[in-house]
Amino acid sequence: MPRTSPPLLVVEDDDIVRMLIVEVLQELDYEVLEAANAQQALTILQDSQQPLALMMTDVGLPDMDGKALAAKARELRPELPVLFASGYNQSLDLPPGMQQIAKPFSIDQLRDKVQDVLEQRNGGSGGAAVRLAPR
Repeated sequence: MPRTSPPLLVVEDDDIVRMLIVEVLQELDYEVLEAANAQQALTILQDSQQPLALMMTDVGLPDMDGKALAAKARELRPELPVLFASGYNQSLDLPPGMQQIAKPFSIDQLRDKVQDVLEQRNGGSGGAAVRLAPR
């Protein structure tokens, strides 16, 4: 699936965490767009010419709650899968097409969760064929 699907959007206000997530996803051969806050993410989401395969967002953004951002993203792109990253030890009540990954997470956990979300978006077809081998 990497490089054959549209880019992933990573929304994270912590520069170091965002850089690490982007770097890992790029190492896994995904194209990645990044936003440091909800407003930057909304600018990308509002660009109808910019395809996106997935939005991964921090739950605790300073300018807008991650769930509120996801709701606005779904208004603009109803089919966009959303992956929440949360350092809080709580399970979020999420609508279909949205999942959660707990911080901190390993490279393997991130890879597997992103692939699971993208496979669900694509109806699970060919999932095993596109799985990346563990490093």
